[in-house]
Amino acid sequence: MADRRPVETLVERDDGVVFAMRGAGGGAELPHDLVHAVVEEALGIPDGIWGCVADGAVWGSMRHVSGRRPPHWQERSDRLKKERTAAIARAEAVADLASRLARGAEVLPGQGAGSIAGSGFPPARIDQAVDAVRSAERRWAQLSPGATWTVTWAARPARARRSRAG
Repeated sequence: MADRRPVETLVERDDGVVFAMRGAGGGAELPHDLVHAVVEEALGIPDGIWGCVADGAVWGSMRHVSGRRPPHWQERSDRLKKERTAAIARAEAVADLASRLARGAEVLPGQGAGSIAGSGFPPARIDQAVDAVRSAERRWAQLSPGATWTVTWAARPARARRSRAG
């Protein structure tokens, strides 16, 4: 919701399980979870936050709403998060980087994951992600109070998600 109330994301996975996820941001700022969706899609990051959710990860901010959870869902979620720790950290860093650049914040040169050089993506690809965030920010600003925004995560085969590099 674009009116400074907390943002709640309704997540419906391909297996029919639905979660509600309360997120950071909102008001005038693009919600953090939406920044991730925009950046991860723009950069083709298959194993970041949203790729993990699509594959069965359940974050602490997610509340089960409906649908039958698969057997051993908790173990699968824990395993995915453990296996993808580095990919998740990279997705966090690059989403933060694109968000800061979209707001015009200065980004100091460096080699860490939170820098352009350390992101693992060519500067032109980071520019694409920044443009996507700016476009999303404009769209977010135009939403009326109580309006919704639907995002469909482009599903990729599990094997491609595990092996594909950004």
